[in-house]
Amino acid sequence: MHKLLQGHSGLKMFLLGNEAIARGAIEAGLAVGATYPGTPSSEISSNLFEMSQESELYFEYSVNEKVALEVAAAAANCGLRSMAVMKHVGLNVAADALMTLAYVGIKGGMVILTADDPFMFSSQNEQDNRFYGKLSGLPILEPSSVEEARVMVRYAFDLSEKIREPVLFRTTTRINHSTGIVTLGEVSPVKREGNFIKDPFNYVTIPAVSRNLHAKLLKNMEEAKQISESSEYNFCVGEGRWGIICNGVSYNYVRDAVKDLGVEEKVKILRIGFSNPMPDNLIKTFLEGCERVLVVEEGEPYMEVEVKAFAQERGLTLPIDGKAPDLFSRLYEFDPAMVRKTIAAHFGISYNPPAVADLSDIPEIAQRPPNLCAGCSHRASYYIVKKAAEGMETVYPTDIGCYTLGVLPPLSMADFLICMGSSAGTGCGFSKAAGKKVISFIGDSTFFHSGIPGLINAVFNNHNLTLVILDNGTTAMTGHQPNPGVDMNMLKLKGYGRVSIEEVVRGIGIPVVTVIEPFKIRKSIEAVRQALQFEGVSVVISRQMCTLYAKGLKLESKRAFRISNKCRNHRNCIDELGCPAFYVREGTIQIDPGLCTGCSVCAQVCPENAIVPIKD
Repeated sequence: MHKLLQGHSGLKMFLLGNEAIARGAIEAGLAVGATYPGTPSSEISSNLFEMSQESELYFEYSVNEKVALEVAAAAANCGLRSMAVMKHVGLNVAADALMTLAYVGIKGGMVILTADDPFMFSSQNEQDNRFYGKLSGLPILEPSSVEEARVMVRYAFDLSEKIREPVLFRTTTRINHSTGIVTLGEVSPVKREGNFIKDPFNYVTIPAVSRNLHAKLLKNMEEAKQISESSEYNFCVGEGRWGIICNGVSYNYVRDAVKDLGVEEKVKILRIGFSNPMPDNLIKTFLEGCERVLVVEEGEPYMEVEVKAFAQERGLTLPIDGKAPDLFSRLYEFDPAMVRKTIAAHFGISYNPPAVADLSDIPEIAQRPPNLCAGCSHRASYYIVKKAAEGMETVYPTDIGCYTLGVLPPLSMADFLICMGSSAGTGCGFSKAAGKKVISFIGDSTFFHSGIPGLINAVFNNHNLTLVILDNGTTAMTGHQPNPGVDMNMLKLKGYGRVSIEEVVRGIGIPVVTVIEPFKIRKSIEAVRQALQFEGVSVVISRQMCTLYAKGLKLESKRAFRISNKCRNHRNCIDELGCPAFYVREGTIQIDPGLCTGCSVCAQVCPENAIVPIKD
């Protein structure tokens, strides 16, 4: 049995933040969940999906975040507790549904988890999704610890049902990917059978209906505001005249800083965990007892702007600071040392930071930039396309996934990227504006997520581009989650359908569809060259299972390769492929047999045939 199902109430477990959130949802009686995987939220989904195989929970990997939210919304309006899980940019995809769902409301509790990614560890931006609460008119909850994340999820479901609206549960990477001791609570029974009661003049959002629904939303948010004023997740610590207002993981940094600086008797801290609607009366009362205030929040000055407005309403003129060149930045994550230093400088506290350790006698750590795995079929695909396109002026729009790493040399096969599915859409624009051959790259999961509309657009408007679909049989970058093209029987999971990328592409009306096996280099180069020469829309499907996924399924049994004495040090293998299994020792190229997967791509590239399988 899954560890998050077998734990009894009162048991202490050491859990990842995402595991604690998943456990909290189970304790709350979650009945229906849906997701599109995205770091830093991915482990929530994987744990809930695994638990759904041995419990009453229904949990699915939806084709994208908008669909995931719609699945959860329908379940919630049948009276079931539901949850949609996504990373911060995923909420952009779901925003169309989100805005109007706020008008419609829900019957059963519904939580929308949005995992923000300050510092962009695995994201293309670091947007602050607290603003979605203001935009949609929905409550926001923000935990400050792993244990609080578990408890607050349960509260989120209760709050949702009380005000009859979805609740945004906003985390950040430091909460999702920290570990901590969690005390398990009781698991609530799951209400699994819902009932949808027809009420079109509250559910069908034609303008006449929506005018009434908007008024209802504002009333519900007024109720939420009253709850926020007395919420246990908005609390004050300390009695001093210096005020600090903070949220999320910043609360921990602030508590430690105040203690380390020895100013606990001078500082009082207001932690905001229920951050939309903001508790204005609580904040105004807090401000009245302060000489000056510092707002500590990662990302945008979301709370700072509100706090300054509340001060103006109360006629207060105390200094309120937060984001400024000499204080906190809107960029990246905070850390304890930076918060401590900034608090000391702002309040004029004498502070001598610890001396920086002398590391001059320690060798510099070798840089290890992200790289495609040894044996990754994407490396072969990029090499094939580059060779097939020799002599052409090219533009390479790319997409979100492992293959984005094709931007790095020696491959250098990515020129433009903005969001999921953008390779197809921007490819259309480049085909009209750049005057070059456009070759777009997209993965199988991303193709299903949002690549299809751009490809349809290319067909309808008769653009001249080639879309290369890198089909590695899984959603690899986020941890090998399923997508509509995955053979679920290989995972020993029954009851699933499977969508053929090739049939979808042909059904759209693509006139030239080429399927290649990227580990067959020469044959694939010729096939791709013919596709590139077509004037119009062509598609190349490069089909080869992710090497790590195949290893997990125990499907790979190829022998590793070695460098023989035929090598003349041309270095095509390193200079054109850059596989991490290669290294150079004393001027001689070597292959690490522990990393080599036996894909044989390098052997096909070597001009001397000096790369051969290890016999023993």
